[in-house]
Amino acid sequence: MNLETFIEFFSLQNPNVRYVVLGSVLLSISSAIVGCFTFLKKKALLGDVVSHAVLPGICISFMVSGTKDPFILIIGAFLSGWLSIIVLDYIVANSKIKEDTATGLSLSVFFGIGILLLTVIQHSGNAAQTGLDSFLFGKAAALVGKDLLAFSIIATVILIVVFFFYKEFKLVCFDQEYAKSIGLPVKKIELLLTSITVLAVVTGIQAVGVVLMAAMLITPAAAGKFWTNRLSIMLLLASVFGAFSGIAGAYISYAAPSMPTGPWIVMILSFIAILSFFFAPEKGILIKLFKQRKIRNQLLEENLLKSFYKIGEMNEDFTASRSNEELIEIRRFSSAQFKAGLSRLSSQGFIKKENSTWSLTQEGFQKGMRVVKLHRLWELYLTKYLRIAPDHVHEDADTIEHVITPEIEERLEKLLEYPEADPHSSNIPYQ
Repeated sequence: MNLETFIEFFSLQNPNVRYVVLGSVLLSISSAIVGCFTFLKKKALLGDVVSHAVLPGICISFMVSGTKDPFILIIGAFLSGWLSIIVLDYIVANSKIKEDTATGLSLSVFFGIGILLLTVIQHSGNAAQTGLDSFLFGKAAALVGKDLLAFSIIATVILIVVFFFYKEFKLVCFDQEYAKSIGLPVKKIELLLTSITVLAVVTGIQAVGVVLMAAMLITPAAAGKFWTNRLSIMLLLASVFGAFSGIAGAYISYAAPSMPTGPWIVMILSFIAILSFFFAPEKGILIKLFKQRKIRNQLLEENLLKSFYKIGEMNEDFTASRSNEELIEIRRFSSAQFKAGLSRLSSQGFIKKENSTWSLTQEGFQKGMRVVKLHRLWELYLTKYLRIAPDHVHEDADTIEHVITPEIEERLEKLLEYPEADPHSSNIPYQ
C-alpha cells in the first residue's frame, strides 16, 4: 500500500475501480440511511431476515430468465424479501409464536430454500450460473457498469422517498400513537418504510452478501446514534460512516487484491462503531466511566470538606489542623479513597498539610460551609413542605447537597425565608 497505489486508486482512471468505489459508496449510504429508521423502530433483525430471504428470489429469477441481469435478479430478490416480511407478520399476528422466534423461523426457512435452489442451479449444467453463489458472501470487486446503473437508480429512489417522507418516518419511529392520533396512515407509512428497507437490502446483497448485509444496515446507524440525539444529524453521520467504509473497503481490496471488498467494508464499519461506543462524547462508554469517576471524586472531596467544617463547628475553631483519625471519626472513608481525596483537595488549594495533619484554606472553608448549608436547607425543606420526619431526611439530603445549583440554592433560601437552623436545631451557615 504505497503512495503510487493510493494516487492511482483515487484518480479513478480505471473503469473497474470507478464501478467498485461508486457502487460501494451508493450501497453503503442507502443502507445506512434506511438502517437508521429500522434501528430506531427496534427492527434490527428485519434486515437479517430480508437479506437471507432474498436468495430464493435471486435463484428463481435466474432459473426463469437464464441470465444474471442485475435488474431481473433485483426484482426477484425484492419480491422474495417482501414475501418473508409478510410471512413474518402473519406468523406473529395469527399464532402464539413470539416475534423473535418467528424472525428466526422466517429467516432459516427462506435461506434454506435459497440454498436448495442454488444447489439445483449449480447441478443444472447452465454455464451462466457461474458466480451466482457470490450472493452468499458478496463480491463487490466484480461490480460492472450495469450493476452500478441499477444501484444508482435504487439509491436515488430510496433517497427521494426518505426526503419526501422524512417527517412521517420520524413520527412513526418515535411516537406511533401520536402519528395515529393526528390522522397519519401509519400502516401505509410502515409499508413504505419496509419497502425501501427491502430495496436497500436487495441492493447491498451483491456487494457484501446475505451473511453481512444486516451489518451494513444497522452498524452505521448504531454508530451514529452514539454521537447525537437528533435524527437529521444521525442520518448524516451514518451516511458519512457508510461512504467512508465503502471507499476504504474498496481501497484495501484494490491495494491488496487478496482482500475481499465487502467484508472489509463491514470490518471498517465495525471499527467505526467500536470507536463510537467507547469515545463518543456524552454516550461513549469510556466517557461515561470518566464522568462517573469525576462525580465520585467530587462527592468524596465535598464530604471531606464537610467533615472538616463539622469538626470546626464542634470545636468552634475552623483554622486548627485536623488529624486523619479525627476526619475518619466524623465519616467513614476507605483508606485508598481517603488518601486520594486529601491529595486532590491539597492540589486544588482547599486544604494544606502541616506535618501529618491537615487544615482548611479560606477557599476550602467556604466550599465546606456551602455543602453543610445546602444539606441543612434541604433537610428543612423536606420536613417543612413534604412533611417528612426529621429523622428520615438526612440520607436524602446527603445525596442532594452535591447537585443543588446556585439557582436552586437561592430559591430554597427565599422559599424558607433564610432560616437560621435546620430540623435538628443545627445552625445554617451563610457566607
